[in-house]
Amino acid sequence: MGKTYPSIDAPIRAWIGRQKVFFVATAPLGRDGMVNCSPKGLDTLRIVDDRTLAYLDFGGSGVETIAHLKENGRIVVMMCAFDGPPKIFRFHGRGEVVAANHDDFGGLYDLFEKTALVPRAIIRIHVERISDSCGFGVPLYDFVADRDASYKYLDGVSQEDVTEYLLQNNQASLDGLAGLTPEEIKARPPRPTAKAAG
Repeated sequence: MGKTYPSIDAPIRAWIGRQKVFFVATAPLGRDGMVNCSPKGLDTLRIVDDRTLAYLDFGGSGVETIAHLKENGRIVVMMCAFDGPPKIFRFHGRGEVVAANHDDFGGLYDLFEKTALVPRAIIRIHVERISDSCGFGVPLYDFVADRDASYKYLDGVSQEDVTEYLLQNNQASLDGLAGLTPEEIKARPPRPTAKAAG
């Protein structure tokens, strides 16, 4: 039987710290709107406090999570163990988009190691429900390494190129919901380094 928990306590924190990937799901309010589920990795998740998570949100071909959160705030983060004892955790809550021109961006960004990957925003999640389930159906996998494709791509483009790409692709969702504004996109911090850390 799955259980619910009042907070992200020390054992849950330790379990989260061992996972290499998490999944984020959101949906628009419209009944015909497209549900979005995105995998995340690269050590981009942080526990802010016992009811708050935050993760770095990088630029991509779409802006679904950001658009859905701006419209309605609903979000769930799911993590599952791919090694060790089977376990799944889900963190349901209300998410908010903390773009680089937001007053809280700097404090949250300081929680993360700075690499060549510069976020387009930070997603902060005010967790309302914490639950686990067995995870018996999740297969066992061995972690090999984080992919370096994003770092290699960024080594071949300028920050201006990335900004222009975001302006063209990240201002509206597939359903036409508002994504990032030009002001939010242009406020992104500069790249601290051109190479991947390590």
